[in-house]
Amino acid sequence: MRSFHILALALAVGGVGMSMVPDAASQSRREVLQQAEASMVLTGQIDIDADGRVEAFQMDRRDQVNDMIVRFVEETVQTWRFEPGRVDGRAVKARTPVSIRLGGKVQPDGRQQVSLLAASFEQYDDTSTDNVTRLKLPPPAFPEDVYYAGGRGDVLLLLKIGRDGKVIDVATEQVNLRLATTEAGMRKMRDKLSRASMGAARKWTFKVPTTGENKDDASWTVRVPVRFAFNDGREERYGVWDAYIPGPRQQAPWRADKALADDNADLLPAGGVFMADAAPKGPQLLTPLGG
Repeated sequence: MRSFHILALALAVGGVGMSMVPDAASQSRREVLQQAEASMVLTGQIDIDADGRVEAFQMDRRDQVNDMIVRFVEETVQTWRFEPGRVDGRAVKARTPVSIRLGGKVQPDGRQQVSLLAASFEQYDDTSTDNVTRLKLPPPAFPEDVYYAGGRGDVLLLLKIGRDGKVIDVATEQVNLRLATTEAGMRKMRDKLSRASMGAARKWTFKVPTTGENKDDASWTVRVPVRFAFNDGREERYGVWDAYIPGPRQQAPWRADKALADDNADLLPAGGVFMADAAPKGPQLLTPLGG
């Protein structure tokens, strides 16, 4: 994987949206930073020629992104090669949206590494009849003690949806926190955010597929990301680092034979509904992600 080091990467606690509470005082700064990761999601559009090579890449809001990051992403994307798109058996040019997730982490030697971790070439379509889509998804209540402690985070849920559009079962796949405290404190916050999310999800309803290859399935598993934030806009700023303490990934009981979520799960925007087992849509990348 191609990567580079940015000495000015603001992965310091509090520098990119992650706060540190007094309970973490017993942990050294280095210990906290070794757990912390940072991500930046960038979007754009790729033009692919008939041979599958990248013809052009346009990054959204390019002027809001650090020049070093822009160069790194643009140079990497230009190395990608895709399975050529075909119409009536003939290779044709294609255009695709892209979401790219960069990752930043402090290495054991103190250096700060930035790498391209994931890319997605599909978007959530609320009008699709081939997939499960949202009907009523009231957000969960923010646990009061977590809120007043300054806790923020993202919960990735797995839901099993029945043919009536109701939730048969729900599990938490991962909880990432934007608060650094003791291990016990973070476990408690993850548990409370998870329970709040699953409690709300059990009441959600969905529109089930009426077309496509999955329409006759007995049930469907979807991923739904939930964000607990303070609505101050900091988490949504484009082109800035978002720091977090990643939580362990867990598999849903009804999917014990399935692999855990890949890195593309971190690209899913809150409020969307994403088929967990459907074949990925959009162009198929043939070359390594990092070039």
